[in-house]
Amino acid sequence: MVSEHAITSAAQVLVASNRGPVSYTLREDGSIDARRGGGGLVSGLSAVDDKLWVCAALGDGDREAIRRGIAEPGVRMLDIDADVHADAYNGIANSVLWFVHHMLYQTPLEPVFDAEFRRLWASFETYNRAFAEALAEEAGEGAAVLVQDYHLALVPGMLRELRPDLRIGHFSHTPWAPVDYFRLLPDDIAGQLLRGILGADRAAFLTRRWADAFIGCCTEILGGTGRTRVGVHGLGADADFLRRRAHESDVDERMEILREQVGGTGRRTIVRVDRTELSKNIVRGLLAYRELLDTHPEWRERVVHVAFAYPSRQDLAVYREYTAEVQRLAEEINSGYGTPGWTPVLLHVDDDFARSLGAYRLADVALVNPIRDGMNLVAKEVPVVSDAGCALVLSREAGAYEELGADAIVVNPYDVSATAAALHEALTLPDGERAERSKRLAAAATALPPQQWFLDQLQALLRE
Repeated sequence: MVSEHAITSAAQVLVASNRGPVSYTLREDGSIDARRGGGGLVSGLSAVDDKLWVCAALGDGDREAIRRGIAEPGVRMLDIDADVHADAYNGIANSVLWFVHHMLYQTPLEPVFDAEFRRLWASFETYNRAFAEALAEEAGEGAAVLVQDYHLALVPGMLRELRPDLRIGHFSHTPWAPVDYFRLLPDDIAGQLLRGILGADRAAFLTRRWADAFIGCCTEILGGTGRTRVGVHGLGADADFLRRRAHESDVDERMEILREQVGGTGRRTIVRVDRTELSKNIVRGLLAYRELLDTHPEWRERVVHVAFAYPSRQDLAVYREYTAEVQRLAEEINSGYGTPGWTPVLLHVDDDFARSLGAYRLADVALVNPIRDGMNLVAKEVPVVSDAGCALVLSREAGAYEELGADAIVVNPYDVSATAAALHEALTLPDGERAERSKRLAAAATALPPQQWFLDQLQALLRE
């Protein structure tokens, strides 16, 4: 237990996540720049003004800001040892938990749970304990604490021991593995993860499928979920922000550049915007596009695949190799099929949000074919922004499938030939049907915008 004296503030709503709403960069002249983050979580949490956000220092700039006493109001950044954070974040969260929940392992060779794994796991425990202790210190009596994502799966249980008076929620932004796959983990670790989340009053997920998988794991391994309630909140797109931002001047400029790069009067566009994350299935998307050009040669010189594959987790070798394969395959398609007036694949790997919005507006077809995805907001954003309406080719393994599947062209993400056929179907949809589908997709995609998504979680936690 934390002593009454240690409860130094009276924060009544607290949020915990690995990445916070601000990051710091140390310049060569010694000054420090602060940059506000974006994305659905930052947007959603803006729904509550009077809150404390507890996050980790992610780099040298963040750690230097902490040393100098630089902080944003309402944010507490934790200076967790850099090696401990690297072990926890890259060694466990991104190389084990992410792989389990997205079912990414090549099981003849991996995973290997040995002494090195146990060393990394000890760092993961230390990292989670730092969050639990900070939240325990900062929370007012009976406060609501919303813990975000798989990085902090142990925090609810640790925090419950320190502060049994708190209302604790945990939200998983990833899928949850089915029980047979989850049991790849060592038995004690699997149990520890589940008990960690069950330290919360309420555990919530993006879709009913992921929630049911979690319940299944708890039932099989622990005998049930105990007193923890399980809920579902399907994060939607922020329509007002997207529509406003997509028509600002920098987006208009980038859209005109994209039009020139696509070239050709009346050329269609197949758009994808992803991080080069293993689960996003970019390589099979490119293979499907190549098969489309083979099986339907009438599309040659009449369509361009606009593929934005922004670097992700490049400090892990497997991600660097995957990014290189994406680039290699795009170049192979361009060299094999391209003509002087037509580049079949327009690939960009440098992150540019304005350019992404420009591509959304130009999209005739959006390709979203992840192997497995907690939600996938790109599937929800493109129909909202597309100027003329777009057809959505959507993996049935994306969380967004539950809400958008009725008006999408749905694919098995492993079936390259079926994905090629789906791209052809999407390209040949009559304009009127494409526009009507796009309207219905946009309505479903914006049903629970980020701020309401967060408020719904908070209200549900306080009710239970």
